[in-house]
Amino acid sequence: MNKLIKKKPAPVAQPSTAELQKMADDLREMQAKGAGDFSDQIATIEDKIKIAQKPEGKLSPLDIVRLARNPGRPIFYDYINLIFTEFTELHGDRRFSDDHGLAGGFARLGGKTPVMVIGHSRGKNVSENIDRNFGMAKPDGYRKALRLMRLAEKFNVPVVTLIDTAGAYPGLEAEERGQAEAIAFNLHEMARLSVPVICIVTGEGGSGGALGIGVGDVVCMLSNAIYSVISPEGCASILWRDASFAGTAAEAMKITAPELKELGVIDEIIPEPVGGAHTDQAATAKALKSVIEKHLKRLSTLTPAKLVAKRYEKFAAMGKFNIK
Repeated sequence: MNKLIKKKPAPVAQPSTAELQKMADDLREMQAKGAGDFSDQIATIEDKIKIAQKPEGKLSPLDIVRLARNPGRPIFYDYINLIFTEFTELHGDRRFSDDHGLAGGFARLGGKTPVMVIGHSRGKNVSENIDRNFGMAKPDGYRKALRLMRLAEKFNVPVVTLIDTAGAYPGLEAEERGQAEAIAFNLHEMARLSVPVICIVTGEGGSGGALGIGVGDVVCMLSNAIYSVISPEGCASILWRDASFAGTAAEAMKITAPELKELGVIDEIIPEPVGGAHTDQAATAKALKSVIEKHLKRLSTLTPAKLVAKRYEKFAAMGKFNIK
């Protein structure tokens, strides 16, 4: 077991709109001189400029998708450093391997309350992204997560999950080892955990990959996070056979925090700093910590039987509509 030394990262400085525009112009000039094809990079920068120029509250669902995927957003270990102390990471599913796309271990919230914190881990750079498979866990990751949840239950410790993944890994090796079964079994077992479970979507909550650690007494989202059964691009490719319809798909799918709150899929929206979580990681973490503490205080008053019953009622009520 190895302990992570608590170290608060400095806020990430974000380029201004003028600086972004200069970056795009420089890339166009380099491309015109034959230095390479920078079309993708230019398009990404232009998306950032459009988002930066829009007034707060005027972002489209596709704008929110881009913010949720911003590489500067805090990842699992950022939140560990900013919110928790005495984190001791636990490894392996005791069956096949230690999947680095999902991480977890015991920690203390606010230096006092013991919790089991589990979350997707994307990585901060190319090598980390590859090592952690961009946060897309394999069956081993979901079985590791369940092992840690059962360990938390054994010691009567609450569970906190941080969701940030494009989805479960769809490769052949994952399917051969039972990807769908591992996720489905997690849903079944999380519904029956006798300790408080708080789930927070911090970035991209994609499909079964998110649901695999997403059954809780409380489900919250950061205000610029998304939660969906499929990516807008994937939906557009299926319905219109053209990923350029991603914006239309994002609007129809109701994947933003306010829409999901209205539908009863999530319980609370955690506000982000203006411009997104990546503009002030410390402020984002502080807001997230406050929400976790609030709900843990309330849930700690419930008996295990009441926790399980209310959790069942919460998820059983989803998708019910009156048709006149």
